[in-house]
Amino acid sequence: MGSSEVEAVATAAEAGTAASQPVRHLRQILLWPLRLVPPEGSAAHHAKPWELLRDLPDSPWREEVDEYTGDATRFHERHYNEFVSFLPYVQRFLYGEGRARRDGTKSDGASPMRVFRRHDVKAVRVVSRPGDAPLTLEVVHADLYFFYDLDIVMLNLEVGISDLSLAQAQDLLYRFGRGYPAGWDAEGSPLHGMHGVEWLGADGQVLARSDSGERGAFLAHVAEHRAPRIASHWAFMLQPLVSDHSGEPGLLRYRQIEYHRMPVMGFIAVDEPARLTRGDFIRLGLVIGGNEAETALPYLESTLQGRAADFEQRFCYDRFWIDAGMAPRTRYLCSGHALIVVGDARSTFYNCRDRGVLAQFRHQHFLLFLIAHFQKAALLMFSDTLVEALKQLDIGQPASVRRFKRAIRASFESFLRFTHRYWFHSVSDQAQVRALFQMCSTHLDLDALYAEVKERIADMNGYLDADSLRRQANTVVRLTVVTILGLVGTVTTGFLGMNLLSEADAPASRKLWLFGIVFVATTVLTFYTMAKSKGLSDFLDALSDERLSTWTKFKALLAVWRRPVD
Repeated sequence: MGSSEVEAVATAAEAGTAASQPVRHLRQILLWPLRLVPPEGSAAHHAKPWELLRDLPDSPWREEVDEYTGDATRFHERHYNEFVSFLPYVQRFLYGEGRARRDGTKSDGASPMRVFRRHDVKAVRVVSRPGDAPLTLEVVHADLYFFYDLDIVMLNLEVGISDLSLAQAQDLLYRFGRGYPAGWDAEGSPLHGMHGVEWLGADGQVLARSDSGERGAFLAHVAEHRAPRIASHWAFMLQPLVSDHSGEPGLLRYRQIEYHRMPVMGFIAVDEPARLTRGDFIRLGLVIGGNEAETALPYLESTLQGRAADFEQRFCYDRFWIDAGMAPRTRYLCSGHALIVVGDARSTFYNCRDRGVLAQFRHQHFLLFLIAHFQKAALLMFSDTLVEALKQLDIGQPASVRRFKRAIRASFESFLRFTHRYWFHSVSDQAQVRALFQMCSTHLDLDALYAEVKERIADMNGYLDADSLRRQANTVVRLTVVTILGLVGTVTTGFLGMNLLSEADAPASRKLWLFGIVFVATTVLTFYTMAKSKGLSDFLDALSDERLSTWTKFKALLAVWRRPVD
């Protein structure tokens, strides 16, 4: 056996050992940004969305009084560690300034972020492929995040499961967080998504199940609405929020704003992280699924266009990838769409939910991931708003032009508030938090997206300013023409205070009659002058030009009454 064959056998044996490693615990966090659509023609149009949700009598969502504004006994060390990880301006965004409780009243001290939680969904049962054994995951919590002054809502779902294979963990990260199927195979099973999903209540009863296999319903919906149909289990989770294209009644309506794959975070604890192969880390970091039979890189390396070649430099944070420290062999994988941490299940600090890596993952790392994806969703929302405003513009309709101006002005004002309240380039001075946020922002290309949206809004606003100045200039020209022509009559009749007609002693009826005649004549003359003001302005320009001949100036005067040529 040659050396290359020996090396291949050794690599395959190592990969097989890694693939057989059980995942002692998997914690998966999904984050789904959606755009809220204000209901038109109702009193709720100007109401804050969280106020509408709070006032709905049958809503399963209840506003979460968190550890910072609620009972002080709920405030633990992990919350303190979370708070001090961020810079002051980020603290104000996340927690407010602590001067008031969230009692529903308007207060400058309250956080601009509102959180609602539902407690009826306790678990989720999933089947990856037809014939696979179902897996039951605990639903740790399900939250909705609302943000002041922006029509954005973010669904946050955290689930956990213990003792599964690495391939199953990779498959859960890849398949679970999809708002609707990307397609179907020849047997009618959803491609890339879960074959079956069921939300379970406290007693194990099925609250809702996925309909991703009903291909006809999804095809008909897209054909009719030109918008994707949200799978039934996700539609249930969001209720009473309803899809704006579903036709269902509801005050709180949403639209998809990003790709149907939800941004995902994953916490993975295995016995020997160092024995995971490079292919395993690529599958985890890029969230491309797994299979028990796979022992090599997920794709031909050359087809990854450099992503595999420099994977460790671009997607890995390896500060703690050493055999030392409180949590040895801990690796962070960040691709923008995903933030995955892999570590040693035998490390107490790695699994500690109060001070360890698990606590950091659920608190500091979750918040930096939320901030990055919130910023991206807000920028995409501004872009969509501009497109919709342009689509509805009809320059031949004054009412449409006025609505367009109001929409652009509102977008410009809202973008300014977003910039000063929510736009951060750095969220922390702690090396790890700062580096992970920078990796998220870089892979999401936030700076380029911000610059593009800012330029578009500035162009729109600049156009409105230029149009306003043009209209003002036209008005000034017309008023100048009327003033100049009216000045002739005013000076003529008012010379030395004389009146053309001496009617001071005339009867009141005669004065009234003469006043009416003069008023009507003056009004008609003024309106006629305004109507001809463009031509008269050109005549006055010609009259003031000393280089023109008298005949040219006379022709400019005649042109006032000439019919304009298109």
